[in-house]
Amino acid sequence: MASLMRAYNASLQRRPMLAQCATAAVLFGAGDVIAQQAVERRGREHDFARTARLTFYGGALFGPAMTKWYALLARLQFKSPARAVAARVGADQFVLTPAAVAFFFGSMTFLEGKGVQEAQERISAAYTPTLLRNWGVFIPTQVINFALVPNHLRFVVVSVVSLFWNTYLSVANAQTQALALEEGHAHAGIGAEIKEVVEDAKEAVAVE
Repeated sequence: MASLMRAYNASLQRRPMLAQCATAAVLFGAGDVIAQQAVERRGREHDFARTARLTFYGGALFGPAMTKWYALLARLQFKSPARAVAARVGADQFVLTPAAVAFFFGSMTFLEGKGVQEAQERISAAYTPTLLRNWGVFIPTQVINFALVPNHLRFVVVSVVSLFWNTYLSVANAQTQALALEEGHAHAGIGAEIKEVVEDAKEAVAVE
């Protein structure tokens, strides 16, 4: 195990983009597996396409963006360590995170083959509670991360915490998707009832 960790640490320093994207892909996928099996109790009805979407998002979208973001934050210079931590946490949580939350739900909607309207509805439904919970988890995490952890390991710290956060995101996304489907079915049912009433009225007028 120690040799494996040394090899992983070395890969983070030699090829940070590849290593961190692979880490994000594995942890997003694992978070969805935990969500489906431990939280939703799907068992053999596991949605592998959903796991694949989360894995793709982690490796191809989240991983590259966060690797570049942490590299940018590491290059910023401040007069004192306390100011550095405050500025980096502030930028991470109040500049990046609000956009990242919307990007996540929008990306999931598009990866499911849905359109802009569905993405807007999902973001509107899930955005605020997800953002508030994110701050509750990641503000203290990032204070510790930026204060104590070396630059090349900061993404890993966030990724490990994100294993549990990704479980929440997977469940939240699935619940929002299911709610949208229920509302769609309800609207379709109301539309059918209205159409039936109109047809009945037409028939009554014809009889008269």
